[in-house]
Amino acid sequence: MSGTTWVYIMLGIYIVYCFYWGLKGYFTEKTSSGYSIAGRSIPFFAFLLAATAASFSGWTFIGHPGLIWRDGLAYAFASFYVLTIPITGTFFSKRTWFMGKRYGFITPGDMYAYYYNNETIRFLVVITAVLYAVFYSAVQLMAAGALFHVITGVPFTFGAIFLAFIVWFYVCTGGLKASTWVGVIQFVLLVSGIIILGSYVLAHFGGWSNFSTQVAAVEAKYLEVPKIVNFGLGGGWTSVMILTYMFALMGIQSSPAFTMWTFGMKSPKPLAWQQAFMSTFVVGFALFFFTAFQGMGGKILQVAGVSGFANLTDKALVPLLMQNFLPPFMLGLVFIGAIAAIHSTAAPYIGTGGSILLRDVYWRYIKKQNATHAEQIWVNRLMATLLTVAALVVGLTSKAALVILGALATAFGFIMYILLLGTLWGFRFPAVGAMLGVLSGMISVFVTYKIFPNPLSMHCAFWGVFVGLLVAYLCRGLGMKDNKETIKRQSEVRDFLDDIDLPSESGVKWRKAMKIFVPLWYFFAIGPACILGNKAFSFSGFPHLWSWQIAWWILGIVMMWALCFKAEMSTVTEKQIERADKETMIVVKET
Repeated sequence: MSGTTWVYIMLGIYIVYCFYWGLKGYFTEKTSSGYSIAGRSIPFFAFLLAATAASFSGWTFIGHPGLIWRDGLAYAFASFYVLTIPITGTFFSKRTWFMGKRYGFITPGDMYAYYYNNETIRFLVVITAVLYAVFYSAVQLMAAGALFHVITGVPFTFGAIFLAFIVWFYVCTGGLKASTWVGVIQFVLLVSGIIILGSYVLAHFGGWSNFSTQVAAVEAKYLEVPKIVNFGLGGGWTSVMILTYMFALMGIQSSPAFTMWTFGMKSPKPLAWQQAFMSTFVVGFALFFFTAFQGMGGKILQVAGVSGFANLTDKALVPLLMQNFLPPFMLGLVFIGAIAAIHSTAAPYIGTGGSILLRDVYWRYIKKQNATHAEQIWVNRLMATLLTVAALVVGLTSKAALVILGALATAFGFIMYILLLGTLWGFRFPAVGAMLGVLSGMISVFVTYKIFPNPLSMHCAFWGVFVGLLVAYLCRGLGMKDNKETIKRQSEVRDFLDDIDLPSESGVKWRKAMKIFVPLWYFFAIGPACILGNKAFSFSGFPHLWSWQIAWWILGIVMMWALCFKAEMSTVTEKQIERADKETMIVVKET
């Protein structure tokens, strides 16, 4: 059978699986919280795989190898987001779960508005969630349409709408639980697809020895980090830009969608394994080796003048490799891996975006917290439908806005660090400081992306959080204070979290050690000192910079294991879970 035939067979099987979970959720989920946060019942295995898939989008599958091809191994430092994305969860996810369990929070807006006793903050979170859902999903859905068109010849617009329909169906019918169980198979397909395609590219060159010899012959600028930091605007993939770009990607797990997903977990037990093993190790293995095989393989083919690779673009690299190097069955499998990667990101953002609009706008302010479960579920479905349509409209009609705002999505997610640091770790700034900090951070992200791009070679995400925290603490310095009710709430929350999350004596020692090791790792692995990798060492035929990346990835695995398990940042005991159950004091009702 032809490759196109296998593409349709694999797509058909995938659709049946997605629709099964959507319809199952439709007939079983009868409460608003059951639909929006899976009734706080997402099991260990499902969260382990689905949360990892949602962290790594179609950009990982298609865009990441393309930019390694375009910019060389300097961009391959972006593979470290297998660590910098879940490290956000290491800092915040366990405490987020404790908060949701104790207070009954459904949305992140519930948590932040309660802690700061400020409803304006709720609406800033709603805006962030909607921007993330529309523009980040638009990027994904357009990538799906483009890939479908290249591989099968189906018109781009039809392909984008059809593949968006699949996501819409299982998200709207089944809610978060359906998205989670579909995410399980999406993770398997995502990782398998990357490894399969990279393996076939490597095999095309006759194995590692021949491939590494040809990589070594590539022009030096593709094998090094630029030595000069541009202190004006822009600056390319300098060491400082690499570091601050990783900050933007840390915004994925601080986004409102991931906060809701954390509320939906049955137990925080999978967190440590998801962060240290599934993300850092499993996805890291796929990215540090197999996406680099694809990107550098494409560069070798381009330099050699191979037909089809001479006038290549970064977005076209992966589809072209698929067409040229994969046999029919594997073409179908890798294609559905790419679609699964795209859907794994679009689905949770559309679903949680609809839930946030329902809970924080319709239920709270339009219906005055008086709506039946059935009404809430159907309005939730309507909101998710509107977000899907909006994503398609933006993607199909406004390419300029898509590029700009799609790139801003993760940076806006990183702005949520301001609220997370205050709510979960007791950073002391008043409610008005938190509100103005988030607002000024969002404005700063836009200004340093669109108007004055990346001042001092630093990504707009860095400038957003830097300005946001500066404004938040200036409000404190100017003497702005919270009222007695707000102070009482914040004190009670801090006492609860510090008590229930109190580490053991061993955990305290490890946390002190990690306060030194983690900044050092950031500085050398992906920070200013990564430029040392240009000439530091090499092994097994890997170029110097590639060897540096692999070595620090391995150290990063050790660091994440130490953070999650030894420092007890993501581990939890049965006693802590039992206590969280006993001390539940619901402040947010469901109907």
